[in-house]
Amino acid sequence: MWTDTEWLAQAAFWAGQHALPLSLVLLTLLLASTWAGWRLLWPGARLGGPRAQKTLLTALGITTLLLGAGVFTMLARALLMGPELGRVDQLFTDTLLAHVPPSALPVFALLTHLADTAVLTGLGVGVAVALVSWRQPGLALAWVAAVGGNSLLNVSLKQVFARTRPLDADGLALAPGFSFPSGHSSGAVVAYGMLAYLALRLLPARWHLPALLTAVGIAFSVCVSRLFLRVHFASDVIAGWMSGTVWLALCIMGVELLRRAAKG
Repeated sequence: MWTDTEWLAQAAFWAGQHALPLSLVLLTLLLASTWAGWRLLWPGARLGGPRAQKTLLTALGITTLLLGAGVFTMLARALLMGPELGRVDQLFTDTLLAHVPPSALPVFALLTHLADTAVLTGLGVGVAVALVSWRQPGLALAWVAAVGGNSLLNVSLKQVFARTRPLDADGLALAPGFSFPSGHSSGAVVAYGMLAYLALRLLPARWHLPALLTAVGIAFSVCVSRLFLRVHFASDVIAGWMSGTVWLALCIMGVELLRRAAKG
């Protein structure tokens, strides 16, 4: 009978062999589930009135927070407990190297720039200035806290785990420093997730679902780009995704609590 590690190794090998079509399938499923969730939950909440809507959104936020924290904790514990996770990660990375055509890598190199430090810094400053000019100082402060706080959190976590990066990257993306969790992954989730939240708050209703779908698509694409460029292990990317999700949920829930308190 296979052990859990052997099952994971087989899954990693299969996923590495089919990484390109698998990523497209996962992106399609993620966008479809986002669209379906919006259509089902948002109008359905309104049928029960504002109180039911708030209850559903609060439950969704808490569930997202707990799920993200649970997955991150599981990965962190596996990383600290021994070499098994590293072996599975390396197998997946080696399989990617053998099965992903080099012609696909420049596309992922472009996608990964959407969460470069320079890009997110410029986006952070630009959005903050725009929000202040639109007389939204509270949202500007929330935006800066979300994006800046995530950056500090990621740097701190990297120092705690001090994991080295894969050694066979193609050089199409700069990746200094430690590897766990992925800063590009967490940064994309928080920055583009907060942009979607701001769109829900400030833009007309017809833009809400497109903004949400765009944010989900960009965040996922940045995450998988770090895998295909082989500047992160799979567990780094998943952990970055989860830490970013937890921080994003905390920030949005905090803003909403303050908003409700201000309304009395």
